[in-house]
Amino acid sequence: MIKNKQNLIAIFLVILFGISLFYVGTDGFKAYTAETARTNKLMEEKPELPLVTLEDSNKRSYSFSEFEGKYVLMTFIYTSCTDVCLQLEVNAAEVYNSIPQKYIGEDIVFLSISFDPATDTPDQLDKYRSYFKSDGETWRMARIPNQKELDTVLEELGVIVIPDGNGNFTHNSAFYLAGPDGKLLEVMDYKKTEEAANKVTDILDNEVEG
Repeated sequence: MIKNKQNLIAIFLVILFGISLFYVGTDGFKAYTAETARTNKLMEEKPELPLVTLEDSNKRSYSFSEFEGKYVLMTFIYTSCTDVCLQLEVNAAEVYNSIPQKYIGEDIVFLSISFDPATDTPDQLDKYRSYFKSDGETWRMARIPNQKELDTVLEELGVIVIPDGNGNFTHNSAFYLAGPDGKLLEVMDYKKTEEAANKVTDILDNEVEG
């Protein structure tokens, strides 16, 4: 009887310990995956876009301050990607086309950033943008030539990029929305295009029209 009681207590303690670990590891049950935990952390910290130099498909160089006063919806891609990146950009185009035209270029710009600058030259980015009907102005495609600066941006925004040594990368994907002050405002599921478009439009309606 005593032994059974001791076993029950031991089992209870193990379960309690497991629940405690789960609570801590999931940020109070809010995060069930590492990606969700990473997103929650970003949303809490709202990092500012670092001071780096972008080079776009029109061979123009500038920093994120180029977009000061505007919202920026960003994606991170590499042009030789044959699966996730293609869907990411197709979905970005869907969001772009769903936002009221009056806001495009005036209050919000789209920016696709390559994390493979050695391959994704301005000429390559110019070719790639045509697949998604990016105009190169209100929706720009760019690279960050300096690897150290690129790594800083990826780290600040929680973008995981792991090269396989053969020219391909394993990476996470999302829509990243920065506010007019250059700080991260939202991280959105790229698969939920309608939800993302509605959220961005609501923000623009409230901030611009309000």
